[in-house]
Amino acid sequence: MIGILSFLGFTLLVAVIAYFATRTTDEQTSDGYFLGGRSLTAGVIAGSLLLTNLSTEQIVGLNGSAYTDGLSVMAWETLAAIAIVIAAIFLLPRYLKGGLTTVPQFLAKRFDVTTKTITSGLFLTGYVVVLLPVILYSGSVAISGMFDVPSLLGVSDNSALVICIWGIGLIGSVYAVFGGLKAVAVSDSINAVGLLIGGLLIPIFGLMAIGDGSVFSGLDILVSSNPERFDSTGNTGQEVPFATIFTGMMLVQLFYWGTNQQIIQRALGAKNLAEGQKGLLLASFLKILGPLILVLPGMIAYHYFDGGLASSDLAYPELVRAVLPKPLVGFFAAVLFGAILSSFNSVLNSSVTLFGIDIYKQHINQNAPETTVVKYGKIFGICLALAAMFIAPLIANAGSLFNYLQEINGIYSIPIFTIIVVGYVTKKVPAIAAKVGIVSGSLLYIISQFWLKNKFVDEALADANAAGITEPIQLKLIEAEAYPHFLHIMAILFVTNIVIMLIIGAIRPRKEPFVLEYTDQVSITPYKYVNQVGIAICCIVIGIYVYFAK
Repeated sequence: MIGILSFLGFTLLVAVIAYFATRTTDEQTSDGYFLGGRSLTAGVIAGSLLLTNLSTEQIVGLNGSAYTDGLSVMAWETLAAIAIVIAAIFLLPRYLKGGLTTVPQFLAKRFDVTTKTITSGLFLTGYVVVLLPVILYSGSVAISGMFDVPSLLGVSDNSALVICIWGIGLIGSVYAVFGGLKAVAVSDSINAVGLLIGGLLIPIFGLMAIGDGSVFSGLDILVSSNPERFDSTGNTGQEVPFATIFTGMMLVQLFYWGTNQQIIQRALGAKNLAEGQKGLLLASFLKILGPLILVLPGMIAYHYFDGGLASSDLAYPELVRAVLPKPLVGFFAAVLFGAILSSFNSVLNSSVTLFGIDIYKQHINQNAPETTVVKYGKIFGICLALAAMFIAPLIANAGSLFNYLQEINGIYSIPIFTIIVVGYVTKKVPAIAAKVGIVSGSLLYIISQFWLKNKFVDEALADANAAGITEPIQLKLIEAEAYPHFLHIMAILFVTNIVIMLIIGAIRPRKEPFVLEYTDQVSITPYKYVNQVGIAICCIVIGIYVYFAK
């Protein structure tokens, strides 16, 4: 009962603060609703970025990966810091100079409206079919298990799951659809504080449990008992082999932090460039601390349970249940609930933005006043949320989806990132090249990962079976060596797409070179120390890798 009361108390506190912080924002205009009136400050941007990024599929999934592979999976967190620095220094000034509300808007100016529409459609398809349902499903599994909802309500596991999915979905929809970006960003910032506190409590109590009440003793025992697991460089067969850091890993990070609408929309709502850059740099620094929440608990769980869990996906929830004092369970559940809501409502708000600006205003009613655009954006958001709530119960094995999601997202992430890069660094590559780049990038990736890969892996495993090899570890290594890692494939296709676009540009160049116009919507005077701070953050990341390299 104490846990439930603390859960409800913290959740209501966030809602009340978000209401009072946003009640004076004019959300009848596109800027007011979609970008929080272009008034977001550094702290709000950083907090919102942190919470938008973190949700149960990452907290549970990445700790599960750390349970299996050790420290090497920290690449998903630490390399994000470098990607955010690049976004702050190179991409954000261009976005704000062009007065963008959505990333695809740039593609309309640089190439044409069709390119923008295709890109927005790809984003929306990925959001509604994959990302939103996965967030709802994995979050509902966590909340249902933490509060034992089936016993609490006297219903079956499946019924409890559906109830939690619709509860999270409806609450998230209220924030995202009716509150706009500022409500999402403010609630995210408050939850970010709770997540940092609650997230750090898990490894602290975990280390205390290992070290008989001492955090430092627990850390010494953890390191000395399995020193090989504290290697920052992954091996073949693991989730993040070291070589992938220099190929597709950075491309995935740059796409996610620099061009993904659900993320970069927070920085697009900055009151000026300096504030936006400071927000991104603060978020970048916080990502360096991410492994303390997203990797270390999984490694502690491996030692605590002696590697004996039935599934790596159980590492985080089982550790929480084992080491967290009961009075803190409600607070931690509220923080986790905030992380789930944050990811859900942030994706939903970005979807509303993409539809309202890039599809409704562009193709359905070009003369619509801003109030109408916001109105129909909200209607679309409600439909999208309902669709995700119906799809979510159909998803299984949510805890193992983290790495799978990264692979699936490659269908649209690398093609979109390719055309944005080419769009900014060249002036005469035409619109037809962008369309070819999107189609070829998506098709080639699908063929590679869902046909060629299966073909090569099946042949390799058949040969292994014929040779009498049955050891699971050997079979896993054979499977990994049978076909290039999906991150390597992303890098290969990225280069291939660029070459295709440049060839088309050489054959059929634009008649007039593209010029990025300054819309004067916000000041684009940069933060005076952006380069120095960015370099310092990159040096810290490199230093961490060098220190832990075996």
